[in-house]
Amino acid sequence: MTPVARQEVLGLYRRIFRIAKKWQSASGQMEDTIKEKQYIINEAKTVFQKNKDLTDPELIKQCIEECKARVEIGLHYHIPYPRPIHLPPLGLAPQRGRAFRNQEKLRKLSKPAYLRSYDEVS
Repeated sequence: MTPVARQEVLGLYRRIFRIAKKWQSASGQMEDTIKEKQYIINEAKTVFQKNKDLTDPELIKQCIEECKARVEIGLHYHIPYPRPIHLPPLGLAPQRGRAFRNQEKLRKLSKPAYLRSYDEVS
């Protein structure tokens, strides 16, 4: 990892913990605030720990962009959890074969940047 990327990653990590420290839930209830703060901290630790051994600069850049997007969306909507995505179900494709693989590939490509690592972590 280049020193610039390392500095940016550490800055994002610190920013997330500062956000968690000041976080107030939208409902205003203390128990919701505590749960959401804990979720933010656990999610950050899990994702950063999972990606700590990355060496590919392009992959690191994608992870940084995902992190920035998730932070901005969380602050904008005041919800720490990832926003759901609405993709069409795999309804018409058989469960095996070329059509199924193509549909799976399209679903993977249509996934928003802020949810790239979400399925792998959850």
